[in-house]
Amino acid sequence: MHDDFKFEPVKGLPEALPEGEHILWQGRPSTWRLAREAWKLNWIAGYFTLLAVWRVGVSSTQLPLGEAMTHAVPFVVIGALCCLILLGLAAISARSTVYTLTNKRVGMRIGAALTMTLNLPYTQIGSASLERKRSGHGTIAFELLGGTRLSYLMTWPHVRPWYMARTQPALRCIPNAAHVAEIFAEAAEIRTSAPQIARRPQTAIAAE
Repeated sequence: MHDDFKFEPVKGLPEALPEGEHILWQGRPSTWRLAREAWKLNWIAGYFTLLAVWRVGVSSTQLPLGEAMTHAVPFVVIGALCCLILLGLAAISARSTVYTLTNKRVGMRIGAALTMTLNLPYTQIGSASLERKRSGHGTIAFELLGGTRLSYLMTWPHVRPWYMARTQPALRCIPNAAHVAEIFAEAAEIRTSAPQIARRPQTAIAAE
């Protein structure tokens, strides 16, 4: 099988990890969950189902029920095609995505046609929120500190829905989300509590 991302020195990351950094977890969205939550597959399927039922109801007032049901076929076919397209888009999006947690940052390789990688150091993340479903799948969204801003459209669907003014990048529709949230929380706590040493130019040190 051809690997479109074979050029990556580390899967999901644009460059090799520096010394002292290591991967704690990697994953990607669930295709089915992404189709339902981001692409609204259930709503589209429900919409065409209602259209088909409505068409049968209208036609059955003038025609036998068996014949009236055939009038719903175009709505069923179009609805099925739309759902397949959305499912395909979700599958492409999920396949091209790699979420990474290291001991120092969150990495997000996203985008199918236009691929980009987001590097979110734990020191730039103010808080995180977990939305978990009964299946165990969930979304972990990150609120960024300071003036860090991301484009909602460029990063969708890997964002917290409807947070457009201050876009919150998110690990969307991942399996076993609670466990991943624990990994993130522990790594972020260790990283942010460690002292940060800023390197100064040698000339400045000499001047002092």
